Amino acid sequence: MRVYLIGYMGSGKSHLGWKLADHLGVQFVDMDNYIEERNCKSIPQIFAEEGEAEFRKKERKALDELSEFTDIVIATGGGAPCFFDNIEVMNETGKTIYLNIDPKILADRLLKSKTERPLIKGKSRDELVAFIDETLKKRNEFYSQAKYQITEPDFDLNRLQEMIS
Repeated sequence: MRVYLIGYMGSGKSHLGWKLADHLGVQFVDMDNYIEERNCKSIPQIFAEEGEAEFRKKERKALDELSEFTDIVIATGGGAPCFFDNIEVMNETGKTIYLNIDPKILADRLLKSKTERPLIKGKSRDELVAFIDETLKKRNEFYSQAKYQITEPDFDLNRLQEMIS
């Protein structure tokens, strides 16, 4: 089994990923952490030093590698499904779950987060909600290709396991 969790930053991909992997008794990998470990740099460093285009190439390489793993839950980066043919690769090699969480909930989570997120730094809550709405409009054509979708912020793991079995 290979499960890809996709969605906007703050949607809970890593949090749910850990819980789901533990529940299923499989490995969990956060794709951003995987990229950082492979490149000995943080994501913000890669963006700053090499640019987004190079980061997206590294992200694709990580996807190619992770798509060979078995018995795994993978939390992808928020933009990962939106570049190259990544969403197709994910759908062909595993089960994709889109965490489709309300932008207001996402904004509240992101404002409380301790993780450095350059794209949203310095934005007020209202600015952040508008930014999320705008970004989701662009990304939804990719996110909506996921095989499954969750719209509840606190989803029951047993229901999720039944859904993907």
